[in-house]
Amino acid sequence: MIGNPFRIVKHWIEYWGLNAAIVSIGTLYGISAGPGDPELLTMKAVRLLQHSPVVAYPAGIRDKPGFAEHIIAQWLSPAQTRLSLAFPYVQDQDCLENAWKAAAETVWQYLAQGQDVVFASEGDVSFYSTFTYLAQTLLELHPEVPVEAVPGVCSPLASAAALGLPLTIRHQRLVVLPALYQPEELETVLAWADVVVLMKVSSVYSQVWSLLKQYEVLERSYVVEWATLPHQRIHRNLQEQPDLKLPYFSLLIVNVTTSPLPDLSCELPPHTSTVG
Repeated sequence: MIGNPFRIVKHWIEYWGLNAAIVSIGTLYGISAGPGDPELLTMKAVRLLQHSPVVAYPAGIRDKPGFAEHIIAQWLSPAQTRLSLAFPYVQDQDCLENAWKAAAETVWQYLAQGQDVVFASEGDVSFYSTFTYLAQTLLELHPEVPVEAVPGVCSPLASAAALGLPLTIRHQRLVVLPALYQPEELETVLAWADVVVLMKVSSVYSQVWSLLKQYEVLERSYVVEWATLPHQRIHRNLQEQPDLKLPYFSLLIVNVTTSPLPDLSCELPPHTSTVG
């Protein structure tokens, strides 16, 4: 006797259905939160934020909400699980790797249960982003995890828009230098690039200013603080501004080979402050 065939089929459906649920893995989505203005998130990013059961983001400092968390807050609901993950602002590689592993294992606990996790990071997730370290570490530990990046607006593009400046045109060569670089690196770049973007320039501004003066490009240099936010501030023509005290989220754009742009401050939104 082989038994009731319908009961056997039912048994196998229940067995395989249960095990499929056990082995299914959630997807990690990297969401580009943009430079600050919540309206710059893409429709796809907002949809994923609203429907994901778990939302993660870099933790803030001194128990304050992080920048990415602040940007996405309006689209989150109380029913969602929120993960504030620590990514220390240090240069010690061992410390950083330990933090990346801890964050990856925290996220894995939810992915292993079949829950999707959205990780929001300011700017674009493929451009000097914390998401890169999380995703790479997670894949090293659990290579079976599906990972998807959702592109967005990065700060150089947002700053160029605030300036009324096309970041590059025609055959111009663009160079982006991250926060940590040596003066000689910038000097090398200024010798051949057409447009240079210096990320998070606040800690090295005085040294950079001296070098830009040497190359006679201060008139064609611009600093943008807090791009796209209500307290955004723009500094044009840096010739008389050697001692700016800038916040962490500041960048500098140098048009090495083009003429200076006209002052468009009269056409900027009312919340934008323009200096210079």
